[in-house]
Amino acid sequence: MMMNMLASRDCSSWLSVRPPTATSVTPKRPSFLFLVSCKKVTVFPSCSSGSTDSSSSSSPSTRSYTQRWYNPLRRRNFDPASEIERHWVETDHQALASTERFTVVSYNILADRNAYEHRDLYLNVPSQYLKWNHGKRVICEELLGLNPDIICLQEVDKYLEISDTLVKAGYMGSYKRRTGNTVDGCAMFWKADKFRLLEGESIEFKGIGLRDNVAQLSVFEICKSDSRRLLVGNIHVLYNPSKGDVKLGQIRSLLSRAQTLSEKWGNVPVVLAGDFNSTPQSGIYKFLSSSELNIMLYDRRELSGQKNCHPAQVLGYIKDTINPFLLLDRLFKNWTFEEVITATGNSERPLVVHPFKLNSSYAAVKGSASTRGFNGEPLATSYHSKFLGTVDYLWYSDSIIPTKVLDTVPINVLRRTAGLPGKRLGSDHLSLVAEFAFSLTHNATTELDAAAAEASSSAIEN
Repeated sequence: MMMNMLASRDCSSWLSVRPPTATSVTPKRPSFLFLVSCKKVTVFPSCSSGSTDSSSSSSPSTRSYTQRWYNPLRRRNFDPASEIERHWVETDHQALASTERFTVVSYNILADRNAYEHRDLYLNVPSQYLKWNHGKRVICEELLGLNPDIICLQEVDKYLEISDTLVKAGYMGSYKRRTGNTVDGCAMFWKADKFRLLEGESIEFKGIGLRDNVAQLSVFEICKSDSRRLLVGNIHVLYNPSKGDVKLGQIRSLLSRAQTLSEKWGNVPVVLAGDFNSTPQSGIYKFLSSSELNIMLYDRRELSGQKNCHPAQVLGYIKDTINPFLLLDRLFKNWTFEEVITATGNSERPLVVHPFKLNSSYAAVKGSASTRGFNGEPLATSYHSKFLGTVDYLWYSDSIIPTKVLDTVPINVLRRTAGLPGKRLGSDHLSLVAEFAFSLTHNATTELDAAAAEASSSAIEN
């Protein structure tokens, strides 16, 4: 289904130009940022930092928590209308990039129904910030201000409303709703004057026994350059932290189909966007970044790394107590026959592989210590009452490189919000934004592959 999206471009209330800061890599052009909060407080580590800050000791670590976790600041002492800064940071490898650039956004926008049905995740969030009218306005203002070329959204249950807004700004779009009783899905939008859609398809994972999640794949051609083609994927992986076999199976299946499409159109480069519901320390992240994973080295229930990301744990208000017998159970945990098939697609082989050499755009572009973990990934891309950490990514394959990314919000500032969404942030996730360029070494190869693909298609038609 072909559709479109965006509204007026008067976003002066949140978009401004700032010079580069000492914590950013110095860009060659002015740095754009959008504003939502800015109070200077001590940095606290997130789930991906793997440590705690001594300054957290001022909060009683002996306090217990049930549904509402203890946060001494909460919103009563914090003005959510204060500014949050996000800065563009550039790569050190600009000389390797061509001058033709395109920008991609990945954004889990928090489905209206999910916000309503899971109110326990937003105990510290004022009710007006959970209303769809607020979220839609703030999200569309953010997207309009960013002015990206391609937008990949997850948790979209009001597609027509988003599309009506974006189409006025020159976007076209497609939508795939999840199967089953859920009402949200994935949506992809692109600038009609910059990209031609050559082929698009959606994946229903239920059809291959992998739950009700869905994904999208689209092959684009740059309008002003027939030889420049690109495959973009958009996925919202299953949330359930214990179902690592299903998560891995969904991602494996997406990559397998992406390989087929990429080869069909001349081995075009790939950008994969989405909410992967897996942390940077997880086995699933290792699979994406290294192209293979031996699942027998992991407990299926721990494969996504989400279970240790409760805000109270991440911020050091409570400490983990590890039962040694539980460790032994995990060490000798056997996968069932069915789980191995779900994860790898092959009951006789515990090693799962994919054909791409993928890199994470944020890990590839150096950021501030207040926003990044030890591996370069954001300290947090999602924050609510039961989770603080990183699950969203923009992956890319060979032949393209990220030239800059919009850095995420410092973890100490996120902490003071006591949870998202807020007045200026319309979701419980942060948007990820990366500008990409075709690498200079890709030019000649791309032209040859495109010509070969066209010749092959003509031969088939004849």
